[in-house]
Amino acid sequence: MARLDETHKMPIFQKAEQILKLTEGLVQIIPAENEFLQETTVRFMLENAMIIPAKIAGAEAGDLYDLRMENAAIIRKAARELYVQAGSLRYEDGITDTDYIYLLRNTIEEFRFLFIDWVASFDVWNYIKDSWGLFNPPGVNAHDKDPDEDIPFNPNDFFNSDDDDDDL
Repeated sequence: MARLDETHKMPIFQKAEQILKLTEGLVQIIPAENEFLQETTVRFMLENAMIIPAKIAGAEAGDLYDLRMENAAIIRKAARELYVQAGSLRYEDGITDTDYIYLLRNTIEEFRFLFIDWVASFDVWNYIKDSWGLFNPPGVNAHDKDPDEDIPFNPNDFFNSDDDDDDL
């Protein structure tokens, strides 16, 4: 629980929560009678806003470089989509409070700077090779030999139940 408390105190997590709260407020000014926006934009905006803090927590809990980078890529995608979705509301007739839109977009921009520093802090030496090749640290290639392949492992040395009966 202490690790989760530390995550919640991180500036990037707090900014992500601010983005979520702003998004929840922004979707309230979308006219209820606009079924298209209610079914698409509201749903997708809330989904993207909820993904961001959840994936930060996941990246912090996972701690491995490849898992953290995977979460970072999802966060980046969600934040960029949310930025565009909020911006598109400026052109909707029923939305008159555009200050809210700009506030959310500015907060996402502030988040982006925190995100850059957060990703730069990932420990590139704490990784498991990504055999798909997307999230390996610099200098590690998916075609490289996995160093763990040299470790001999015979499951019978540990889990052979037939030998256990002979010891009795």
